[in-house]
Amino acid sequence: MTYGDDPSQFVEVRRGSGAGTVVLLHGGFWRARVGLDHIAPVAADLHARGHSVWNVEYRRVGQAGWPATLDDVAAAVGLVGGPCVVVGHSAGGHLATWVASRVPVAGMVSLAGVLTLADAARDGVGGTAVPDLVGGMPDEMPERYAEADPVAHLPLDVPVRAVHAPDDDRVPIAVSRRYVAAARAAGDDAVFVEVPGDHFTLVDPTHPTWPVVLGQITDLLG
Repeated sequence: MTYGDDPSQFVEVRRGSGAGTVVLLHGGFWRARVGLDHIAPVAADLHARGHSVWNVEYRRVGQAGWPATLDDVAAAVGLVGGPCVVVGHSAGGHLATWVASRVPVAGMVSLAGVLTLADAARDGVGGTAVPDLVGGMPDEMPERYAEADPVAHLPLDVPVRAVHAPDDDRVPIAVSRRYVAAARAAGDDAVFVEVPGDHFTLVDPTHPTWPVVLGQITDLLG
């Protein structure tokens, strides 16, 4: 299904028999070299369990400028038309948390997400990934960070589950801890879930920690 004219504005839709829909947002530090195939095993596993799954592709850095990535995710999730849980990995975790402040969703699961955008820019998470997305550093583009940083939109009034592994060498586990602390302080139903593994095991349905990740998703689906 397409939601725009650009080749990257499409969704791989898998219909299931269960209630609700899982919307997947892949990672890759918002860069064009990584696409939705990265999270396709998760889509296949969830669909095999009877869930409807939307695996969203979107314009990334190198394909379009600010704020195309945010606009695309909001447009795609807005088309679901019913209860959905948004699940994002890495940069997709940022997008999932951000879109929950723009589009009605039933819940959000971040898997090693870049959830505190301004801090991630200052800390060099992903090298220059964050300023490349936003167009500069926080002191250069404060209005854009106010728009794009999930922390700036708390409280969400949406259940949030932030799953992270201590051996993650791409996005520090402290990022998820920091976001959950801020969300809870703002009054949100936010839970930090630590699991064994690294950055990529969270989107590997064959890994022993997958049942924990799956449990977060299915609990929010109700």
